[in-house]
Amino acid sequence: MKGMTQGERKATMALSGIFALRMLGLFMIIPVFAIYGKVLTGATPALIGLAIGIYGLTQAVLQIPVGLLADRINRKTLIIAGLLLFAVGGVVAALSSTIQGVILGRAIQGSGAISAVVMALLADLTREEQRTKAMSTIGMSIGLSFAVAFILGPLVAAHFGLSGLFWATSILAILGLVLLNTVPQPLIILKQHSDSYWQQFRQCLVHPELLRLNIGILVLHLVMTASFVLLPHLLIDYAHLPASQHGWVYLPIVLGGFIAAVPAIIIAEKKQKIKSVFVFGIGLLMASLMVLAQGYSHYISLLAGITLFFIAFNLLEALLPSLLSKIAPAGSKATAMGIYSSSQFFGAFLGGVCGGILWGNHNIQMAYWLLVVCVLLWLIVASFMRSPRFLHSLMLTILPCNNTQAAALLTQLNTIQGVEEAVVLAQEGCVYLKVDKGTLNEAALQDVMLFAKAT
Repeated sequence: MKGMTQGERKATMALSGIFALRMLGLFMIIPVFAIYGKVLTGATPALIGLAIGIYGLTQAVLQIPVGLLADRINRKTLIIAGLLLFAVGGVVAALSSTIQGVILGRAIQGSGAISAVVMALLADLTREEQRTKAMSTIGMSIGLSFAVAFILGPLVAAHFGLSGLFWATSILAILGLVLLNTVPQPLIILKQHSDSYWQQFRQCLVHPELLRLNIGILVLHLVMTASFVLLPHLLIDYAHLPASQHGWVYLPIVLGGFIAAVPAIIIAEKKQKIKSVFVFGIGLLMASLMVLAQGYSHYISLLAGITLFFIAFNLLEALLPSLLSKIAPAGSKATAMGIYSSSQFFGAFLGGVCGGILWGNHNIQMAYWLLVVCVLLWLIVASFMRSPRFLHSLMLTILPCNNTQAAALLTQLNTIQGVEEAVVLAQEGCVYLKVDKGTLNEAALQDVMLFAKAT
């Protein structure tokens, strides 16, 4: 994480860890629940599917209202509440002997819809030129947790049963609370919302550039989920790998895909080529699906297609939230990320349904070509995207202060022409500013900072 301050590294690692712990708990269920869930009282294939999918559905429904709240109240408080709900839901599912009880527990876990809040808090705590790097770390944590979960899930279930898996999700949520305690509490200039919640939501929903990104994350996770309905069968049928060994295939490919994506991420930020790299990533994703459509029955081309897929996926998973944080209105960042996260989870839900239908038709080539068409439509939409406005980030130092003094400083900064966003870390004595250098009143900013350093 070269170029980041100590505070940015600390926040990035802690919040990425929270993401990874939650996703690890979620992903460990996926490869084993269809088998172990059969022993639950009242279990049917439809209810087992509902138990798996209910988490994503409640996440999709609640991300937006939680995001709206996060633009008006303390974000860390919402994250604490979400992690506690995730832990409580795990306990409910672990103690249940019926499929209905597990469905209830999974629904409670899904109600801890904090993905948007975590990303908004990370955006608050990182400068703009470091944000893609920070978001890519979250993307890597998700990919890594996916691969690790497919190894750990069957092992935990074999030794501790289905209830052991749910107890593990609760323990992981508590560990997330411990990590959250290490994240600084920022004081942020937020828009004083005279708008109603509906007006604030509508502003973000119909924003044309945000809409392109929401379509993008929906398609990306639709394709990812549908692919992972198909890929396990392909690895068994054509690569002749038993299900217990699939995690060992995913782990190096996920890590290798992230490492291969890093140069493109650096170019996107350093050279201010984020749109070009973004469109390239969509094209690479489409190419990977074309390789899978044509060569899924051959071991080498199957692995090549999966590798290209993860390079593109990791690149896009990093760039999408970074673009969102650049484009979203300063006072509605969490709301915009709530809509984004709902689109993400709804895409995963659609991908699971579509993947099952496509697999049922037993035409793998046609299935992948349909996914290619989805990505092609996304590529067309993204090609008309405007490059995000380039703002400069400044990090300034002040004397450590209390919250009252920090709030007074924020009020002064908010009056300076050219200051678009500001974050004060009172205890660390840091101020992060996002400014428009073309309109910035540098003299006024200097006066305010001199006063802050003297008091």
